[in-house]
Amino acid sequence: MDRATDAHPYDALLLLSFGGPEGPDDVLPFLENVTRGRGIPRERLAEVGAHYHLFGGVSPINEQNRTLLAALRADFAEHGVDLPVYWGNRNWAPYITDTLREIAAAGHRRVLTLATSAYASYSGCRQYREDLAGALAALTAEGIELPRIDKLRHYFNHPGFLDTMTDGVLTALAELPGEVRDGAHLVFTTHSIPDSAADTSGPPASHRAGGAYVAQHLDAARTVARAVHEATGVDRPFELVYQSRSGSPQIPWLEPDIVDRLRELHGQGAPAVVMIPIGFVSDHMEVLYDLDTEAMTAARELGLPAVRSATVGSDPRFVAAVRDLVLERAATERGESPARCALGDLGPSHDVCPVGCCPGRVAKPAAAGADSPYA
Repeated sequence: MDRATDAHPYDALLLLSFGGPEGPDDVLPFLENVTRGRGIPRERLAEVGAHYHLFGGVSPINEQNRTLLAALRADFAEHGVDLPVYWGNRNWAPYITDTLREIAAAGHRRVLTLATSAYASYSGCRQYREDLAGALAALTAEGIELPRIDKLRHYFNHPGFLDTMTDGVLTALAELPGEVRDGAHLVFTTHSIPDSAADTSGPPASHRAGGAYVAQHLDAARTVARAVHEATGVDRPFELVYQSRSGSPQIPWLEPDIVDRLRELHGQGAPAVVMIPIGFVSDHMEVLYDLDTEAMTAARELGLPAVRSATVGSDPRFVAAVRDLVLERAATERGESPARCALGDLGPSHDVCPVGCCPGRVAKPAAAGADSPYA
């Protein structure tokens, strides 16, 4: 993945994430930010908030982003990439608008964005782009000269992401008792989304059953399963399941749910499972609660040996992958034709989200795409 270290024409990188509460008093306001405009009953917010209060009202995601931020800065400095790295969130401080104001005040005019979501979907890509557009509109109202913002391509199949996930699975397998290890099922998990959002995920050409969201996850899972097979010599069953559903029961969401599937696997005689959070970058609340708490409790009650593999977090290989993606995009913007690293069967994703990519229920302006009003 070695490339030249020239990040020109870009002069800053924005780490763009979801955000999370950092104390008990933050929980409800944070959840109100997340669900604003969706008509979620307050009692449902309280129910979800209880998950955070099990951990002292603190989501680990902000601290994990601080760690990744520091790792990116250190890696860039070590490899001579002269690019300052900033951090902003959609739903909690530091908010995107405040961070972009800071970026503009520092004189940066060409900004690359890394979203902490590796896959195409409305909630994992388009909604971040809409929030960027909202922040730019706010800065326009303040008379601030706007930077141009581009977004790094989806990295679900970059070697730095998938190789790190593969090693996590191998480590998790080693934690299982020897007598069940070879028969363990590999259960890849990601966030469930409404079927309608999945079907329209990715560019319009991919809009079909499951869309790019399911196709990309399946490609990533298949690639990791192959690598685990090559490393161990054992061909284990693998599948993609879902977690963290939050919508109305009347609206179809992607299934099966991880806990339901654990029960089915146990009934079918599976000797053990490895839960692999392929859809997540770090061990945030949905991993800690929905997998480490809820799913692991279900497995223990069933008597089903289960372990959970690690997310990539700030692993040096993932950090190096971000650097590679930054330099790849910079070279492309300079009119060069850099090699584009990708594993699996789908190939590298697009650099610029096309018109009609991952549409929401309501049409809103979105930055960092072919339809951006802030080119």
